[in-house]
Amino acid sequence: MNYPVWYLPTIGGGTLIALIAIGHVFVAHFAVGGGLLLALSEQLARGRNDAGLLAFNRRFARFFVLLTLVYGSLTGVGIWFVISLVQPGGTSLLIHQFVFAWAAEWVFFLVEIVAISVYLYSFDRMAPAVHQAVAWIYFGAAWCSLFIINGIISFMLTSGSWTTDRSFWSAFFNPGFWPSLAFRTLIAIILAGLFALLFCSFSKDRSLRRRLVRYGCGMVLPALLGAVPAAGWYLHSLPEPARELVGGGSPTIVRALHWGGSGAIVLTLILLFSLWQPARHNRALAGLALAAALVLMGSFEWIREAARRPFVVQQAMFCNGIATAQLPQLQQGFLPAARWSRVRQVAADPLAAGRELFKFQCYSCHTLDGINNDLRQRTDALSQEALAGYIGGLHKARYFMPPFAGNDGERQALAAFLTGGLFPAFEGPADTQGKTLQDQFLFEQNCTLCHSTELVRNRTAGWTKNRIRSALDHLNRLHPAMPDYKGTPNEKDRLADYILRLNQPAAQQPAKGVTP
Repeated sequence: MNYPVWYLPTIGGGTLIALIAIGHVFVAHFAVGGGLLLALSEQLARGRNDAGLLAFNRRFARFFVLLTLVYGSLTGVGIWFVISLVQPGGTSLLIHQFVFAWAAEWVFFLVEIVAISVYLYSFDRMAPAVHQAVAWIYFGAAWCSLFIINGIISFMLTSGSWTTDRSFWSAFFNPGFWPSLAFRTLIAIILAGLFALLFCSFSKDRSLRRRLVRYGCGMVLPALLGAVPAAGWYLHSLPEPARELVGGGSPTIVRALHWGGSGAIVLTLILLFSLWQPARHNRALAGLALAAALVLMGSFEWIREAARRPFVVQQAMFCNGIATAQLPQLQQGFLPAARWSRVRQVAADPLAAGRELFKFQCYSCHTLDGINNDLRQRTDALSQEALAGYIGGLHKARYFMPPFAGNDGERQALAAFLTGGLFPAFEGPADTQGKTLQDQFLFEQNCTLCHSTELVRNRTAGWTKNRIRSALDHLNRLHPAMPDYKGTPNEKDRLADYILRLNQPAAQQPAKGVTP
């Protein structure tokens, strides 16, 4: 709220970050594991006097430099550029908290650049022992970069005791630091082996290719096996709300888990086949394995980002850039305190105020008529009144959404903007409309953001009231992505009555004021 909003209504800033970051993270991990691969391969080649393997190492080093130093560096700069525009508050917090860590990381990155350049251009110009030492220097600097970046990234999800002591060391060595470091180191080794398998598939020397396939599979499979307990360790380190989201509380995370699991299965099958039949390993299999690893890595990063919600930094700043300490004050009035808002008071221009509130509080995760988390589509089934009521308690209904920061007038203005309504039109259900309309609002506020009325009607066709009422007590059993409804028993009874009436012929239903 202290910075202007870079507004991309159809794609959203989060999607843009993901498009750049996933590719960069993929290559950045390869930059670490690839350094280990180069050092071990040269040591093995010189120990066995294997000219073919040494020649492969030289060619692989050229490819490695082009991919990591050119693509990796460009996308690294791109990430800084994009996050500074999309999440300026979070970026500022991380820079100020870890300024010396960032400085150290840039030093290690400089060592990486020098070491890998010397390594590539000094083949046959340097004593073998010294040349191998340069490879190990590169790997050491690359892993130290991973060590530092891991501390910063893991802090965003598991801030631990930093929320009370504000210590650099509490922030850096947070509860997720060691499990995340173990998992990422294993991922780096996996990616190095997979890139080697892809690169060796172009070799015309069949004997060398068979040896390299066994060598690559021998590197990847143990690391892939070790990544499973490391992932479990990482999951155990998450704070309870985030663990619940990963365990099925978020539909987005459930989908990402399915994709990641599918990628891991495909990757394992390809590796086992290639290890069994190295002569039949080819470019298609190698490319498919690398694609499966990209899906696996992308799913992990997506889950890590989604599990942070509703925070960009756990317990310190919400994903819309509002600091948790500011929330009580902002709930007295958001627009007057928003430094870059074009509207200061709702009464001056209600719909413009609603637009500003959307940009500052919703846009970090949602788009309007866009390709990612389209809020217009999600609120299409809600009336203006129901949405206004829902906004007031959305954090309680869905933990992964930050609480609305603003007063009642601002909440109503946001609802008016999202539903295209006319402001003001926020009377509660009139007594003359009766209990049915009140039940309809309850249904809209709690059900129709994820489910259309038609879907609920079809899924509950033929159900008795007791069955509906029992389902409302255990929604997570119906589908793991559905959060349990935390309303009162009376509200559950009213919802059960309303859902039952959805499947009754119109002639049997009481008169209703508004059709959902």
